Amino acid sequence: MTKIDLSLFRRKFRGSILGVLTGDCLGSPYENEKLSSGSKLVLQKSFDKLEGPPFKAPVMQFTDDSAMTMSLAESLIEKKDLDLVDLAKKFVKSYYQEPQRGYGSGVVTVFQKLRGSKFSDVLLPAKEQFHGQGSFGNGAAMRVAPVALFCYNHYDNLREFAKKQSLITHTHKIGVDGAILQAIAIQQSIHIHPDDQLNVIDFVDELVNKMNFVEEDEEGLDLVEAQPYKSQLNLIKKLLQEEGEENPIDDKVIKNLGNDISGLRSVPTAIFCFLRAQKPIKGIKTDNPFRRAVQYAISLGGDTDTIGSMTGAIAGAFYGEEVISPNILQHLEASTDFKDLADDLFQVATKMEWNSS
Repeated sequence: MTKIDLSLFRRKFRGSILGVLTGDCLGSPYENEKLSSGSKLVLQKSFDKLEGPPFKAPVMQFTDDSAMTMSLAESLIEKKDLDLVDLAKKFVKSYYQEPQRGYGSGVVTVFQKLRGSKFSDVLLPAKEQFHGQGSFGNGAAMRVAPVALFCYNHYDNLREFAKKQSLITHTHKIGVDGAILQAIAIQQSIHIHPDDQLNVIDFVDELVNKMNFVEEDEEGLDLVEAQPYKSQLNLIKKLLQEEGEENPIDDKVIKNLGNDISGLRSVPTAIFCFLRAQKPIKGIKTDNPFRRAVQYAISLGGDTDTIGSMTGAIAGAFYGEEVISPNILQHLEASTDFKDLADDLFQVATKMEWNSS
């Protein structure tokens, strides 16, 4: 395998953080839609125009996906560690400064309780959600990219940090494990050289092996399946082997992998979109695999900003920033700030001295 040097890691950090922003901004106009063939054509033309010659247009705003990703990155950079009190305060401050970002009602309730209690117990409000069951949504997964980057060389810390940052808003195992899986997928992508041929089945098998340990203790959770993410990952393999450019199976992907706000029915979908876009996809006219992945994720409809954002985070971590069109970035809110954020995170992460205990 081709060796990855620090300059490529820097570009991969940028790619992942900018991938979050790109998928979020481009996906949000289509949220909760079921895209018809006509809508997919509109999506194609929109990407083409954004990628084309520069033109004046309103800046595309980011949503809570990018806002919370920014807060998590800023906290990791400032504290050089995962400080849950600081992170909770940053989440709440960001929300109250810009509540129009599309936050879900569940997380808003958590933020209100955190603020009302003056952060006396930053984990308690999320534990109380949904009659004590906690949220199984994808809100913890959508923002986890900075953790994957911060812990890019430390798998055990990655699992621990991905779980702990989740617990501020999501305590159900489905919500937590979705964040862990998303973080692992990003970390795997960071360590593969983009010039190497990606074996998509091996990529999924590695995820399955890691999720075996993540999902090992699930007694008493009333889950339909003991290892639901492992089951979804194995389904990804079947779908990847089944689909060809001339044999689109979008409906099957939506039905089986999902496109909604739950972690279980969105994180595996984002991983599938990244892997599926390694090859051409019928109806998506581009030679750029990053754009193909994000455009495909959005074309599936549903929770388009979050699935687009998670797909962008994984694809950006694999390819690096150079595959993200600068013409598109200039139409995205705060793209320069997100690039700087990635650089600051890179500087901290590559200088970290972790305890081996």
